[in-house]
Amino acid sequence: MTSTTARAVLFHETGGPDVLKVEDVELPAPGPGELLVRVEALGLNRAEALYRAGTYYYQPTLPASRNGYEAAGTVEAVGEGVTAFVPGDPVMAAANFELSAHGVYGDRILLDESAVVSRPAGVDAVTAAAVWVTYSTAYGALLRTASVQPGDRVLVTGASSGVGTAALQVVRRSGAIPIATTRTDDKRRRLLDLGAEQVIVTEQEDVVKEAKRLTDGRGVDIVLDAIGGPGFAALGDAVVPDGTLISYGWLSEKPTLLPMSWPLTVHGYANPNVSRTAEGRRRAAHYINSGLADGTLRPVIAEVFDGLDAVRDAHRLMESNTHTGKIVVRI
Repeated sequence: MTSTTARAVLFHETGGPDVLKVEDVELPAPGPGELLVRVEALGLNRAEALYRAGTYYYQPTLPASRNGYEAAGTVEAVGEGVTAFVPGDPVMAAANFELSAHGVYGDRILLDESAVVSRPAGVDAVTAAAVWVTYSTAYGALLRTASVQPGDRVLVTGASSGVGTAALQVVRRSGAIPIATTRTDDKRRRLLDLGAEQVIVTEQEDVVKEAKRLTDGRGVDIVLDAIGGPGFAALGDAVVPDGTLISYGWLSEKPTLLPMSWPLTVHGYANPNVSRTAEGRRRAAHYINSGLADGTLRPVIAEVFDGLDAVRDAHRLMESNTHTGKIVVRI
């Protein structure tokens, strides 16, 4: 096939949502090991807002940087040597690539075969765009890294996020007990409905004191933290001796301080821990697919926007912190 004209969301400078521009781009035919995917829906992640603003852990390549880790779509064409996928296959992006070159905000994208996973059977594009990053992160952090066990008490900070809501379900599915934190009281009822055993409202309650009170003074076994910053150090006082803290985000945008309340184990978790290898992707996909099939994993979708031009509004909602769950843009 020849080259394809596609529409893509690009940015030429860092800043607020208005720096995102929808432009025409030329995509070459898929090369060896590559797939051309027609995008049907995008799932937004906090990392993409940080990347656009220039505050992510690596900087965009400007001008004409792409953005976006998560998409669901259909294979349109494959390059030489691709054996796992054929045109017509429903797929998802595996979020294991550099954003400037391979970001998925667009109506068609070129991805390496290793950056694509099969879409779960019978799952529509909007739902599929909301599952991979959230559930593979929760699976990788809680099951593979922390080895969560039935009966463990797990504190999930920033629990109204996409990963946070997924983590509540993963904890429940493991037979463990999820305790959620949220900044304001208006999300308490929603988080309880989504599976949290208890909710700590951080504007009104001290996280460490409440974690101890809710566990009869014992403390939690595992903390899954999305916030980082100076407050991370205090979370060491919320866990049992030899407990586990996992830092996977930095919503505070300030340096993360380590706790000194040893003995404990601290992990810095990033999703390539799962997605960078074929075996990791296979296991994560099987976990997600089985959970969707038996109903124990049910992605929480906060809002669905329509059209690439709506990406700016979707980013504004992301930065308002008023949503619960995943923001999706339908193409």
